[in-house]
Amino acid sequence: MTLAISTSWNAYRFNDGAGLLFEINQLGFKSIELSFNLGSNLMESIVKESHRLGISIQSLHNYCPIPDGLTLKQALPDCYSLASLDEQERFLAVKYTKSTIDTAARLGAKVVVLHCGRVGIPDLTRQLINLYDQGLKDQTDFIKLKEKMIRQRNSRAADFFKQVLESLDELNTYAKIKNVFLGVETRFYHSEIPDIFEIGVMLKKFCNSQIYYWHDTGHAQLMENLGFVKHKDFLDLYGNSLIGVHLHDILGCQDHLAPLTGTMDFALLKPYLKKETLKVIEAHFPATAEDLIKSRGFISKLYDCDEPN
Repeated sequence: MTLAISTSWNAYRFNDGAGLLFEINQLGFKSIELSFNLGSNLMESIVKESHRLGISIQSLHNYCPIPDGLTLKQALPDCYSLASLDEQERFLAVKYTKSTIDTAARLGAKVVVLHCGRVGIPDLTRQLINLYDQGLKDQTDFIKLKEKMIRQRNSRAADFFKQVLESLDELNTYAKIKNVFLGVETRFYHSEIPDIFEIGVMLKKFCNSQIYYWHDTGHAQLMENLGFVKHKDFLDLYGNSLIGVHLHDILGCQDHLAPLTGTMDFALLKPYLKKETLKVIEAHFPATAEDLIKSRGFISKLYDCDEPN
C-alpha cells in the first residue's frame, strides 16, 4: 500500500486544491487522506486536482467536508459528538458522519477515520501535561490529578459510551451499504471515547462488520508518557483488527511532529502492519517540506511501502 499524507499538514494555507496538491506532489507523495478541516469548495478542488496529478485518496477523516453552517475553527472532528446525551446533537453527528461516508464512497476511499465523542466531564489532560512538562510526573500533584481524572471518567462514562454504541450501530449499517470501512481512532484527551478498554468492547460488538481499529502513534505514545497505558498494549490487543495508522512523532507531550523529529520508535509498529494496512503521515505545522521528504523515505523503507513511480 502506498504511503499517504494527510492534507492537515497544509490545508490551512490554501483556498484551492491546485496549490495544496502541488506542495504534496513535490514531497513525492501519490496518495492522501482528506483531513477534517476542509470546506466543500476546497475539498472538491482537491478531488479535481488529484485526478489530474494521479494522486489517490485513500481515506477521509470525519467530518469531511465540514458540516453545514460551521466555520473552519468550529469544525473539529467531534464538533458534533457521537456520544452526546443530547439526541439532537447525536442526530447531527450521525447525519454528518453519513455525509462523510457518502463522500468516501463517491471518491473510492476505503476508510473513514472516526472520533467517537467524549464523556461529559471537565477535561484535565492539558493540566496533567503541564505538570509533565515541569518534570513532575512522579510527584504527588501529578499522581493525584491523574487519579482524579480516572475517577471522574469512570463515574460518568457508561451513559456516554452507550450513546456511542447506538451511533456506531446505525453508522455500521450505513457504511456496509456504501462499502466503506470505519476506523475507530486512538484518542488524545482522557475524556474522549474510546479508551483502550472501550476499543475492545466496540470491536467485539461489531465483529465481522465495517468497524475496525485505527491506530494513532502520537496519541498512543502520549497515553504511555502520561502513565495511563503502554503504547504497545494498543497494538497487542487490537493489532488483528487494525485497518490503518496515523504516523506522527512526539516529543514529550507535543505530537503531530514529522517522523524522525521526535522520540517515537516507529519500528514498534512493524510486526502489526500488513501490506494492505493504510499508512498515513499526519504531521502538522511547523513540520517542513524537508522534514516530510525525510519522513517519507524513512517510513517507506521501514514498512516496505510501495513507492510511486
